[in-house]
Amino acid sequence: MTRLKHASLLGILLAGVFASGSGRPVPVRSAQPGVSPQPPAIVIGFVGGFVSADNQVHSEVQFAERLRRIYASGVDAEIFENRRVEQAHRRVVTLLAAGSHGVLSSGEKQDARIVLYGHSWGGAAVVQLARALQKDGIPVLLTIQVDAISKNWGTISIIPSNVLEAANFYQAHGLIHGVQRIRAQDPSRTHIVGNFRFDYTHTDLRCSGYPWWDRYFMKAHTQIECDPAVWNKVESLITADLPPPRQILAGAQDHVPAVQESNRPR
Repeated sequence: MTRLKHASLLGILLAGVFASGSGRPVPVRSAQPGVSPQPPAIVIGFVGGFVSADNQVHSEVQFAERLRRIYASGVDAEIFENRRVEQAHRRVVTLLAAGSHGVLSSGEKQDARIVLYGHSWGGAAVVQLARALQKDGIPVLLTIQVDAISKNWGTISIIPSNVLEAANFYQAHGLIHGVQRIRAQDPSRTHIVGNFRFDYTHTDLRCSGYPWWDRYFMKAHTQIECDPAVWNKVESLITADLPPPRQILAGAQDHVPAVQESNRPR
């Protein structure tokens, strides 16, 4: 098992303290719910640190909003704070049970289409929620961790066997950096798409809107979160598992070359 590199206790505390804000999870629902005969595809995102789920500065929140804009129906995208895993779990079960009077059959569980993503402590929440769904017998199509930081020193590098595919994006510099390698609990059931390394040593991403202390004390950890190249890849992975979108928003984004250590995202 590859373990997370030891970050200083100060670094872990800074990850929480310097990510400001708190609040309730903010649902970002697609329009016209219930149009599809199937339950909606469910995309759950988790923000890092103590970031509020409605903080529009952060890419996780922006991405959920983007899904809402480009999908007219068939997708339910919601964003939660990383400490709200149990609430996110209840929400997933509620969405899946909406057409079955609150009791899920084994067939309804297997028909679930769930994608989970998160940054920093949000990446740890992704694995935690996937494990909770595993206990329910509910599969997960895809998990994505972006520079994931373990909470309470728990293991977040092993992806549970109810996950079909998993991808990991990380950087390896600075005071705080995420898990560098994930692996499958059961390789016959889970495909690791890749562990994708990004290097910001010679890159000057501004991350406008982020507090100065994030950009100074956790520079690379913040840069991977605000990097359009990362989120373009995240989007390509996630939308491959979703129904056709209503529209694709115009607007090209600048890319930062990534140092990849595994398969490329499809």
